[in-house]
Amino acid sequence: MNSTVLLYSQQERYADAFAKIFSIVLLAVIIISINGMFVFIFFRRSIFHSDPRYILYIHLVMNDMLMVFISVVLFVMTFAWHNVPVPFCVLLLLITSVTHRNTPLTLAGMAIERYIAVCKPLHHHQICTVRWTYMLISLIWSVGILPGLTDIFLLLINGPLALFTTICTSVILYNTPSHAELSKISNGIYSSIVWLILVYTYCQVMVKAKRSSTNKSSAKKAQSTILLHGAQLLLCMLSYITPVLDKIYAPLQTEQQKKINFFNYLLTSILPRLLTPLIYGVRDKQFFNHIKALLTCKLSAVNVDPIKQ
Repeated sequence: MNSTVLLYSQQERYADAFAKIFSIVLLAVIIISINGMFVFIFFRRSIFHSDPRYILYIHLVMNDMLMVFISVVLFVMTFAWHNVPVPFCVLLLLITSVTHRNTPLTLAGMAIERYIAVCKPLHHHQICTVRWTYMLISLIWSVGILPGLTDIFLLLINGPLALFTTICTSVILYNTPSHAELSKISNGIYSSIVWLILVYTYCQVMVKAKRSSTNKSSAKKAQSTILLHGAQLLLCMLSYITPVLDKIYAPLQTEQQKKINFFNYLLTSILPRLLTPLIYGVRDKQFFNHIKALLTCKLSAVNVDPIKQ
């Protein structure tokens, strides 16, 4: 009787794991496929290469694709591979950390670009150049990688990485009090700065929309775009309260905790990446027209016009 119950319980766990992996991988394939279509269109049409707004957008799309791919790989590894070499695990966690932080930073950069376009239109072409855009992207990656490098430094203090293996999750690998304090400080700083930028730019664009008599439609569109950025950012920021939720639900049974953790992962890491194509790709006329052309196999060859800055 006990062996039958044990066998049934084991089969139930395997079925649950398979359902989770299948749903996550399916969502990841959908997200990467949709975003890949936008990347394809961007590189096929030179008209997008000289516009900072589209460059920042495609950077956000490619960053999300990388983040989703590595995140799903880590998710599958927690079920299938429990003895991951620590150096390899650290590399994957570093990429995940950087791309996760790049999303809100890029959203803040896109909000600033829209603020300049609406509130300072005469200076937009002087400030928002292609060179400035790539410098901003380099700054985003430089700032985004700092917490991940600090985590690695703290881990190195405790011992050499090549001597042991681990289940590859940040909760297990970065489990010291120093890592917890660093996470709280970095999350607080990043979220505060990004939210201040979004609130400030939204308020300024809203004031401009009310005062302007000639450019109201552009201002209102920028206003709604920044508001959607805020909604996407809110979903991304929910991952910062995951440790708090883990403590709240600690008294629950193990299986209930796993279901809650899976729901948190789905809500904070996967679903926000579905919003990116909707915010820009569907609402933007140029991208939307090229999507229709691509789906009907009418996308022409790439233009080779020189990039004007």
